[in-house]
Amino acid sequence: MAADWRIPFNRPAMAGRELDYVRRAIEDGHISGGGSFTSRCQDLLRDVLGTEAVILTTSGTHALEMSAILLGIKPGDEVIMPSFTFVSTANAFALRGARIVFSDIRMDTLNMDEDQLPSLVTERTRAVVPVHYGGVGCEMDSISSICGPLGIPVVEDNAHGLFATYRGRKLGTMGRMAALSFHETKNITCGEGGALVVNDPSLVSAAEIVRDKGTDRSRFLRGEVDRYTWVSLGSSYQPSDMLAAYLLAQLEDRQKIWERRSFLWNRYMDGLAPLAAEHGIRLPAVPAHCSHSSHVFYLLMPDRPSRDGLMDGLRNRGILAVFHYQPLHLSVMARGEGHCPNTISAASRILRLPIYPGLTESEQDTVMEGVRETIEGGLR
Repeated sequence: MAADWRIPFNRPAMAGRELDYVRRAIEDGHISGGGSFTSRCQDLLRDVLGTEAVILTTSGTHALEMSAILLGIKPGDEVIMPSFTFVSTANAFALRGARIVFSDIRMDTLNMDEDQLPSLVTERTRAVVPVHYGGVGCEMDSISSICGPLGIPVVEDNAHGLFATYRGRKLGTMGRMAALSFHETKNITCGEGGALVVNDPSLVSAAEIVRDKGTDRSRFLRGEVDRYTWVSLGSSYQPSDMLAAYLLAQLEDRQKIWERRSFLWNRYMDGLAPLAAEHGIRLPAVPAHCSHSSHVFYLLMPDRPSRDGLMDGLRNRGILAVFHYQPLHLSVMARGEGHCPNTISAASRILRLPIYPGLTESEQDTVMEGVRETIEGGLR
């Protein structure tokens, strides 16, 4: 719990109109899925991203599950993704019976190593799922140049990178589909929520059906059919309109939220750069052709003992800094399939610092002071 820490890792904050919009949703008498706030969120995201359609979901996990259903993933199919990602990326496709093929990551951005793709693709490959770690874009041109000629769909896991760009193109708009997350820890949040970005116009109608429990309810609501019925596989992926109301307020204030996070991210970078250089600590890398979302600020320590020592030192000061993904290829489910040394190295050395809009400069100074004192006091 955030209240248990002097400075928590994350503290959800309201942009301003969340409670007013939630109240309006209740007063309008439509708090289940598919109400006016859902439509407004979807329209805003579609227009800002410049894509075919955006479909709100109950989580980023469910957006990924929808993409697996829409691609017709079945037992025996292979799906390539980085080992350094959240378990939802793998679960979404494993639930359809796919064999997950793990790629290692680059050590600069901690994104999928695109140079490994050609050696991982087989005749059974049915999708590639790059993950834009920390909201820094994967090398999508290279990934697309490999997958495109082979007809392999790309699904972007863009849980971290909403509104960030790669070579001027918004993350989430370069694959056939993309998944967004509005979880409590994300830049734009409604507590629990997500969205499926559909960039392929041929999939829009099918995506609506999957979202609406496998029915053509959306067509019925538009007056295109006189009743709706079960027409395909699907599930209950529609979020409450109350959550969409909360989300809309955040989306409308996205610039203010981004500016604050960017200010804090750059302040960490400037404040910790000399210490990092002196002690062999790696700070986040952002290629010149990427604009990032300021979602994560991390330190890549020299080794695991120094990472764990810094984490403990900060916790002793009431500051919650946390590590991140554990290598999926070494998990019980994956049974050690894959060769991903960079993933193992990064996972054992990474430490994420608190960053959220409500973090004050004074609190951030306390975090940076804690980092300096801990490192200089015992990690030499």
